[in-house]
Amino acid sequence: MLVRELTTPECHDVLKRASIARLACARDNQPYVVPVHVYFDGDYLYSFAMLGQKIAWMRENPRVCVQVDEIVDRTQWTTVIAFGTYEELLHMPSQETERQRARELFQSAPEWWQPAASTPRREVRMAMVYRIRIGSLTGRRAERQQEGPGERPWWLDLLFEK
Repeated sequence: MLVRELTTPECHDVLKRASIARLACARDNQPYVVPVHVYFDGDYLYSFAMLGQKIAWMRENPRVCVQVDEIVDRTQWTTVIAFGTYEELLHMPSQETERQRARELFQSAPEWWQPAASTPRREVRMAMVYRIRIGSLTGRRAERQQEGPGERPWWLDLLFEK
């Protein structure tokens, strides 16, 4: 397997194709990771959630990380990590342009409100539109390398050497 770093444009391409990502946030030195639907417009990752733990944590600590991957198998995969800042898009005239952009992106997918609007209990919670302002990106891609049968890296034997 050959692993290489992705360029920024390649990272953007992966983010544009993504529909599900893992959002990581933290509070009081406790990390929290949750799957979310994302929509990338070239500058921001947009999403939607019901008011709950992740929103509360991101309000307290807006520094977040989003991970997206495309997996074919163990030797063919791509992963992108975006480090950024959480921003709520409120019902305010000053944020109407940003909210309209989110609406346009969301409507590109059928039933875009799922699963965020579904809760295990019949409770009504406030819906939030938010975006992640991307500060930096990193990505890697693994591709199958033609190797002879049974060949493995030399350093693997060192892992369990006595």
